[in-house]
Amino acid sequence: MAEAGPRPLPNDLDALWMPFTANRAFKSAPRLLVAAEGMYYTSHDGRRILDGAAGMWCCNAGHGRASITRAIQAQAEEMDFAPPFQMGHPKAFELASRVADLLPGDLSRVFFTNSGSEAADTALKIAIAYHRLRGEGARTRLIGRERGYHGVGFGGMSVGGIANNRKFFGALLPGVDHLPHTHDPARAFTRGQPETGAERADELERLVALHDPSTIAAVIVEPVAGSTGVLVPPEGYLEALRRICDRHGILLIFDEVITGFGRLGAAFAAERFGIVPDLITMAKGLTNGAVPMGAVAVREGIYQAFMAGAAENAIELFHGYTYSAHPLACAAGLATLDLYRDEALFERARRLEPHFEAAAHRLRGSAHVVDIRNLGLVAGIELAPIPGKPGARGYDAFVKCYEAGLLARVTGDILALSPPLIAETCQIDEIFGTIGAVLAGLD
Repeated sequence: MAEAGPRPLPNDLDALWMPFTANRAFKSAPRLLVAAEGMYYTSHDGRRILDGAAGMWCCNAGHGRASITRAIQAQAEEMDFAPPFQMGHPKAFELASRVADLLPGDLSRVFFTNSGSEAADTALKIAIAYHRLRGEGARTRLIGRERGYHGVGFGGMSVGGIANNRKFFGALLPGVDHLPHTHDPARAFTRGQPETGAERADELERLVALHDPSTIAAVIVEPVAGSTGVLVPPEGYLEALRRICDRHGILLIFDEVITGFGRLGAAFAAERFGIVPDLITMAKGLTNGAVPMGAVAVREGIYQAFMAGAAENAIELFHGYTYSAHPLACAAGLATLDLYRDEALFERARRLEPHFEAAAHRLRGSAHVVDIRNLGLVAGIELAPIPGKPGARGYDAFVKCYEAGLLARVTGDILALSPPLIAETCQIDEIFGTIGAVLAGLD
């Protein structure tokens, strides 16, 4: 029997407007993925592509997990959809309880969304409404951070701090301010958390003085900023934000869409850092990327304020989505949490961290590398930009990595790595070895 040749390309790529993609460049030389299993994708031309990015920070348990597939199939056969308004289904309550069990402190209530973007907007709305319920309706101001990413809803874009994500869409939400980011080029090649820099949290006190604390509802930050190129918080920085927020009655939101579900060797970054924020957003690893889903966890006191603020038969929160707690997503989420538990993947990530860190930092001295940052199983390799062409070298490296059999993420001139938590040490070595070889051949 003749060997099957490469799968044919679709006849027409024009109809699809691709997200966050250089559409014209992509369609002139498509990169299509047609299958996935374990640590590898298969490309349309039959090559194995080592996944150095967990898809897009989300496939923490690896690809093609049979137990997740079976759970989705069984749920689709049993019930495809259940309305989430004034109705429920058992798996929604089971998944919420399972997620709550992973959370620190009294983060005991879970509201389901369909993405990290929706989770961010949901958390911001809850924060503003909470203060209003408590008689502090003037607390409407939101504080984000430069180089932060909180999705692409108008709320998330407003508190986000990536210029290209904001500049095309007008003034966005009013009453938003931003903390400075935590990155300091003078601390290049730091392994793990920088020892200095916690004082950058004091900028929150300046914003409090500028706006008056009675006007500020919430501060939202990523514990580790991922999409902007892996910015690791200095030691003591997040703890200082927590203290300042407590001092002024401001809610602290951790955006854990990337850091949740084992990426930092713990269920959530909040656990790793020993901090209990007031709200946590999550998505991606919640269902291992198999079905879109996000969520917001809130502390018990916030939930109870909504319950006490409405009559017994009244809606307490006028917010939600048609597909909140979709049955297929809940089935995928429960099967995913089973894998994390049964294979001890969070603990495995923590054991792999020293090897991952050492492998990443072996690229120090490689062509074009100006900084390496890492924490848990996430690393950012920053490249010197080509003068007058910001992002060009990073994009070239990304494409050449793919051609060499490695999927990485690229943001500007930074390659971001976040492999599935099932990675073997030899695969980690292959990831960074491939990057080193690619960089050696770049102009």
